[in-house]
Amino acid sequence: MRIFKRIKDYRDWRDRIKGKIGFVPTMGALHQGHISLIREMKKECDISVVSIFVNPLQFGKGEDFNKYPRPLKDDLKICRIEKVDCVFLPDVKEMYPQEVKITIDPGWMGDVLCGIDRPGHFAGVLTVVLKLFMIIKPEIAYFGKKDYQQYVLIKRMTKDLNIAIKIVGCPTIREKTGLALSSRNKYLNENEKKDALLISKSLYYARERFSEGINKARQLQGFIKKIINTGANNKIIYIKCIDFESLQGKKVLRRGDVIAIAVRTGNTRLIDNIEL
Repeated sequence: MRIFKRIKDYRDWRDRIKGKIGFVPTMGALHQGHISLIREMKKECDISVVSIFVNPLQFGKGEDFNKYPRPLKDDLKICRIEKVDCVFLPDVKEMYPQEVKITIDPGWMGDVLCGIDRPGHFAGVLTVVLKLFMIIKPEIAYFGKKDYQQYVLIKRMTKDLNIAIKIVGCPTIREKTGLALSSRNKYLNENEKKDALLISKSLYYARERFSEGINKARQLQGFIKKIINTGANNKIIYIKCIDFESLQGKKVLRRGDVIAIAVRTGNTRLIDNIEL
């Protein structure tokens, strides 16, 4: 497995290799969700590349950039076990050698859902993803649908900017309890984790009601709110019923639409969603 910390070194290697390159961008703290992306990439591509970079541009004031988990040895071990061909491991100075003055504006699609309480977050996400695309030059890139808004925005960015990279969205990976895997789950104590389970429980309950014919957003949101609020540590940030492609809010849902949730459990911000 190759490890490159400098853009130039990666590009020199990239220019020498042949075959279809797949790419999984991460911020490290790898878990089974990331592993599922890597395995999907390995099925379809000749060369597998994973990046590990905690991107400061997507963290706002008071967020957890400095304490974000960085278990690098464990991450590299996982990449070796999964037979990743290359890990791109830049530091902040390598990615941002000077003040960033030009970023990618996600427009109104970045101001809804998570963008409401995380202003500027998706500009930071799209900027670093575009930079990584320009560096790695993959044919296919893989993203988890747990971060649904991020997935949709990246897919839209490649379409609007004519970036010739196929974006593959992969299903959310969950613990046996139903909790969506996230690097931030490590912040939860035992009681908070029990309350966090109510997030996925409420989503599955809403999908069952939808399958029975209840398609009004207000009703489904009410079911979800009631379940999540039984957790003493839970504070709902949003519950939104959205079009699967445009992210626009919907009053009446149809098959394929998405219910997206953000909840603060204790001090930890968690997101999840379900496709109907």
